[in-house]
Amino acid sequence: MTRMTRTRRVGSDRALLAALRDCGQRPAVGTAARALSLAGEHAALWLATGLTGAATDPERRTAWLRATAVVAGAHLASMAVKRAVRRPRPSDVAPLVRTAGAHSFPSSHATSAAAATVAFAPLLPWTPIPTTVRAVAAAICVSRVVAGVHYPTDVAAGALLGAVVARAAGRFGSAGRRVVSATPRRPR
Repeated sequence: MTRMTRTRRVGSDRALLAALRDCGQRPAVGTAARALSLAGEHAALWLATGLTGAATDPERRTAWLRATAVVAGAHLASMAVKRAVRRPRPSDVAPLVRTAGAHSFPSSHATSAAAATVAFAPLLPWTPIPTTVRAVAAAICVSRVVAGVHYPTDVAAGALLGAVVARAAGRFGSAGRRVVSATPRRPR
């Protein structure tokens, strides 16, 4: 990558951050960004979702627990990458929320949100819930930029990491054994 290309990429990353952070100045948008950021902290929303699925769906409890473990694993992977990369959080905008650490790449919120979307999808195939999960996951991802604590590339990298970890875990989990559908029969 040439220096000019990198400069443009960094410039557009900061410009998009500034534009989305400006949206957070609206009271309703700022409140929503704070609430979504809090819900996604340490993958709490997704872990609670998976554990609720395990508790309320005894027929597929093991599948729910595996999917929840995948979300937790993806979150831990993002924390490891974050410690290795050590990219500082944006300093040119005032954040709307406090953060657990000083590093921003990749976004752990985005990682766990994408992992949950991929890991929980087979457990909810014919309900409207997958659409809701995807919408909440996307909103959490965007909220991190609106809150001013991540660059857009942090969120994109986190979402990619979460999706890749969840897909790989799904393939690894089914390797070498007969795959039994996690989907119960559709009610008649």
